[in-house]
Amino acid sequence: MQKEFSIGIEEEYLLVDKDSLALADTPEGLMEDCRNDLGDQVSPEFLQCQIEIGSKPCKTVGEAREDLKRLRSTISRHAAKHNLSPVAVSCHPFSDWKKQETTHKERYDQLEIELGDVARRMLSCGMHVHVGIEGDDLRIDLMPQFAYFLPHLLALSASSPYWQGEDTGLASYRLAVMESMPRTGLPPLLHSWGEYERSTQALIDLEIIPDQSKIWWDLRPSTHYPTLESRICDVQPRLSHALGLAGLTQSLTRFLLRLRDSNLRWREYDRFLIEENRWRAQRYGVNETLIDFGGPTLKPFDQMFEEIIGLIAEDAEALGCLDEVCALRDVVKQGTSADRQRKVWAEAPEGKGGEAVVRHLIEEYHADL
Repeated sequence: MQKEFSIGIEEEYLLVDKDSLALADTPEGLMEDCRNDLGDQVSPEFLQCQIEIGSKPCKTVGEAREDLKRLRSTISRHAAKHNLSPVAVSCHPFSDWKKQETTHKERYDQLEIELGDVARRMLSCGMHVHVGIEGDDLRIDLMPQFAYFLPHLLALSASSPYWQGEDTGLASYRLAVMESMPRTGLPPLLHSWGEYERSTQALIDLEIIPDQSKIWWDLRPSTHYPTLESRICDVQPRLSHALGLAGLTQSLTRFLLRLRDSNLRWREYDRFLIEENRWRAQRYGVNETLIDFGGPTLKPFDQMFEEIIGLIAEDAEALGCLDEVCALRDVVKQGTSADRQRKVWAEAPEGKGGEAVVRHLIEEYHADL
C-alpha cells in the first residue's frame, strides 16, 4: 500500500454584511489584503459575494486543522475591516441570486457567455477534498468503488435547506442548483485512465471545454494534482465538521486501497441505484434511511454510519483522524447544519428567520477558530 494519503481541502465562503446580514460584494482592497497574507491559497469566485480558499497539501487532518484555522481567521479579520463576515454555508437563506454581481475575469466571463443564467444562478458553495493517490489508473480504478459512499458524505454535510427566503424541503438544495450545470453529478463508469483521457479529450478537441477542469462530477481525478477529488459535500459552517468529513474521505480511500492490496475490492454498484441514495441524502440528510444494496434493505442512517466506522476504523487510526471521524456521530445524533438552521428559523420572531439563521452561521464559522 502507498505510504501517504495527503489531503487538501478547498472551501467556498459567502460574504455577508454584518448589519443587513444580506450578501455583499467583495470590496476593493479585501482580496489584496487576503492575498498579501495567504498568497495563492485564496482567490475570488465567479460571484463577487464569494471567496475561495485552498489548504496546503497536508499529511494529516491535524495539519489541515491548523491551516484551515489560519485561512478562515485571516479572511474573517480582513472582512471585519469592511463590516463584513464570511459564512461557510452552501446557500444563503434569503438573498436573491439575480442581484449578485459576477467577477470580471476572462475565464468567468467566458463561463457566463457559455452558460448564461445557469452560471449566474450558481449562488452555492461547496467543499472539495483531495486525497493523494499515486498512479492515474489507480485513481480511475477507485472511482466506481468510492462512488458508493458519496451519498453518505452528502447526507452528513447537508447545509443548504433555504433558497431566496423559502424552505426548499431539501437538506442540500446546493445540489439542485449544481445539477443545472453540464458535466455534473455522479461520474460515469470508467475502466482506465486511457478511457477517461479519450472521452474528455473529445470535448477538448471540439473546443467545447478548454480542459478537464470544466468537468464538475461529484468525484473526479483532479486536473492539477495527483489526487482523487471528492466534490459532493456542502461546505461546513463548523470547522470541526469539515475536518471530520475530510478525515472520513481520506480514510475511505485508504480502506479501498487496503482491500486492493488483499486482492479484494468494494462492489461497483449500478449508477441508477447510487443515484437513488444520492437523492435520499439530498432530500433528507441524516434523518431518513438509505438503501443498503447488500440486502437490499432500507437502513436508518445512524446504523449505516456505524457500519462505515467499523469498516474504516483501522484506516482512520493509521491516518491519525479517528477522533475527528468519530466526532461526526454528533451530526448523526444532533442533525446537520440544515437541521440546525431550520431550528433557528423556527424559533426566530415572525419575519426574522433568515436574519437569525445568518447570525447563527456567523457564530458557527467563528466557534472553532
